Amino acid sequence: MIREAERSADAIELRLDYLPSESLPQLIVELSSRVARVSKPLISTFRPREQGGKRDLSLQDRRDFWRGLPPEFVSSIAYADFELDLVESFSAEGPPVPWEKVICSWHDFEETPHDLIARYERMADTPASVVKIATQANRIGDCLRIFELVEHAKGKKPVIALAMGLPGLMTRVLALSRGAMLTFGSLRRGAESAAGQPTVAELHDLYRVKQLSRESEIFGVIGNPVGHSRSPLMHNAALKVLNRDGVYLPFEVDDVGSFVCGFVHPKTRKLDWKLRGLSVTIPHKLAIIPYLDFIDAAAEAIGAVNTVVIEGDELPRLCGYNTDVIGAMKPLDEMIDVKGARVAVIGAGGSARAICYGLSRRGADVTIYARDLKKARPLADEFETKLASLESFEGRVDIVINCSPVGMSGHSEGGSLIKAESLEGVKLVYDLIYTPEETALMRDAKLAGCRTLGGLAMLVGQAAEQFRLWTGLEAPMDVMWRAARGD
Repeated sequence: MIREAERSADAIELRLDYLPSESLPQLIVELSSRVARVSKPLISTFRPREQGGKRDLSLQDRRDFWRGLPPEFVSSIAYADFELDLVESFSAEGPPVPWEKVICSWHDFEETPHDLIARYERMADTPASVVKIATQANRIGDCLRIFELVEHAKGKKPVIALAMGLPGLMTRVLALSRGAMLTFGSLRRGAESAAGQPTVAELHDLYRVKQLSRESEIFGVIGNPVGHSRSPLMHNAALKVLNRDGVYLPFEVDDVGSFVCGFVHPKTRKLDWKLRGLSVTIPHKLAIIPYLDFIDAAAEAIGAVNTVVIEGDELPRLCGYNTDVIGAMKPLDEMIDVKGARVAVIGAGGSARAICYGLSRRGADVTIYARDLKKARPLADEFETKLASLESFEGRVDIVINCSPVGMSGHSEGGSLIKAESLEGVKLVYDLIYTPEETALMRDAKLAGCRTLGGLAMLVGQAAEQFRLWTGLEAPMDVMWRAARGD
């Protein structure tokens, strides 16, 4: 595992508390000869359970452990990570590791408290050479305290500061660019030493953390949940291939108003960063509208914003757009002329609104098929479409567009609302679901001789339009396609 870490990381943390206690002395002896040959700086940690370690360790247990390390092991490591209580216990007598090699650390796995700067000052007053503070981010606003801490430490004792959990991911990615000494990544998925920890490969290749600076442009997606989003894959791939100095991040946001005020609007935000644009997903597509200075015609007609552009510097404003229409309709237009075509729209949710808007502007003959006609009636009336019960669908249309989640991975994969026999004679079946890439509906459609179009086309299409709105550049579609597929 050390060899694997050497190939990808700039420094390696040795979590000695992971080693079995019964054979620990012998394993340390064996490690002593190995660590001397490691080409990357080593940080040794022997963490008690209450500070995120893997075993119950008293203060005396830890003192004895560090006192008993072989001299050759101590001389081979770059740093030893001591918890604050351990540092203070060694302050009078001197530690078994030179102070210039000591990191003074403190973790809070419950919250991000308000006294981080005072805590930093206490830790910085010790003889340790580096201060490390890691806290749990329960909401994205907690990240502001971490960034304030990093800013406070400039010109003082070096700091490692990060917020754990998905809401704190931005602190891990942006830490180096804002002055922190280092950030942490796991070797692979499933091997994280703390919640929300990205892999080393993601930090290097996806987010390009070592290339970021305070001048880098920031983009991201806001939603809750947001960890499943493929948008960071697509947009970071596009930024990278175009050599654009920027990064795209997932932002887990529960209160959109607080986020806009604290992070987004240049007049009120508390973070000095070059935020240029946001993707907006569930549940914020409607909730964000009152906080915008402008929304385009498509977003207004659909009643949902999926893209925010931060425009202007002296007179900034937040502009809202809906790129779902372009994303959905462009690949459809490339396959078939929808003017006058008989189109069956399955479902009456948010994606159906975007589809009905696009179809109505193209002169299609649309019927919405829904399980709950009462809920679907306002949509049909607004876009002047026909409305029918889902059970009554018998085919005899040119195009079928599935806007429901039925067939989606983790929801109802393998299911379909459309009977296979009703697809006979249909020219095109378009399923907006993109996981799995081929749904049961699409397989049935192919067997019935229909042309098919999957939801990845819409996903990539709407993302490409977002990229154009934010940067003024045409998106590298082939790159975004490969990233969306995970190629």
